[in-house]
Amino acid sequence: MEFAYSEDQQSLRELARKILEDRATHERLKEVEATADRVDHELWRELAKANLLGVAISEEYGGMGMSFLELCILLEEVGRAVAPVPAWPTLVLGALPVAKFGSPEQRRRLLPAVVAGEALLSAALVEPGSEDFTRPSTTARRDGAAFRLDGTKLCVSAGHLARRILVPARIEGGGVGVFLLDPQAPGVTLELQHATNHESQTKLTLEGAVVAGTDLLGDPNAGAVLVRWLEQHATAALCAIQVGVSERALRITARYTTGREQFGRAIATFQAVGQRAADAYIDVEAMRLTTQQAVWRLAEGLPAEDAVAVAKFWAAEGGHAVGYAAQHLHGGIGVDIDYPIHRYYMWSKQIELTLGCASRQLEQLGVRLAEAPESGIA
Repeated sequence: MEFAYSEDQQSLRELARKILEDRATHERLKEVEATADRVDHELWRELAKANLLGVAISEEYGGMGMSFLELCILLEEVGRAVAPVPAWPTLVLGALPVAKFGSPEQRRRLLPAVVAGEALLSAALVEPGSEDFTRPSTTARRDGAAFRLDGTKLCVSAGHLARRILVPARIEGGGVGVFLLDPQAPGVTLELQHATNHESQTKLTLEGAVVAGTDLLGDPNAGAVLVRWLEQHATAALCAIQVGVSERALRITARYTTGREQFGRAIATFQAVGQRAADAYIDVEAMRLTTQQAVWRLAEGLPAEDAVAVAKFWAAEGGHAVGYAAQHLHGGIGVDIDYPIHRYYMWSKQIELTLGCASRQLEQLGVRLAEAPESGIA
């Protein structure tokens, strides 16, 4: 893989960073955090004007026609700015699978609206007591030309704002379907939840929720494959956001420790502070490299299960370590909500919790490595 960005990729990164730095200021973030849904709709419209919402959507539907790799460059910048916009749910959980698996009609109906910033999307993957998204307990039964869905989904990011939510469900008679659910449809109950970083999420209760047959995404006989594809891309994209969050947290910390003096010296010159910051830098680079590997393999259509698992471990482990170190090296000001570092700590913790604890990822990697000789996994 090529680690250096191309000229187009660098231009994309610079454009995204310019917009996010100009708009997602500390004062603006405080204003948005005081609103009901905690989403910066003005910033979302600015990203749409620059066509950044269409970075991985075909030019046929108004996008830029780039790949998953470029989308993750954008997401890293969103993490760097801790920007309160629904980029991960809309562009990764929603638009990516619609673009790859959707029918021409589904693409025409949803993708141009996403590019224009007029429609938000999401996916409901998490269920109570289950870790395997490919085996949902939510059921779908046929009702004429439509389906009726029953079940409960948790932690649906931006679910209360989404035009459509992708819902995996077991179809009676066999197969797993992924349905484009209208959250305003009969039989759908939305209950607002708040994540660790105060992001608004939704608990989705389905009691005979009606979904038209034309809103079934892809082939139900390969629905589990679609869900696994979505899970891998969603995980790698979340790792990219974590890289941005952690890298910026470390830079803010470096600036603070070089300016903060104690005993007549900048505290950055103290050995313990320097060692702690150096460890955090190593964690950031490990996160960056493992995430780039996973994202590149996915963008190239290569097998990526192990690469995503390694990136997932580092994003959880490294994100926790860097977030804690950044806050600790700030001392008391690190917990002051009028100072920006607290947002980076909460974002890194929220991403860690979404990915799953690092020890759990390490256990799963160990099982895969132990089974490699039998399964032929390299």
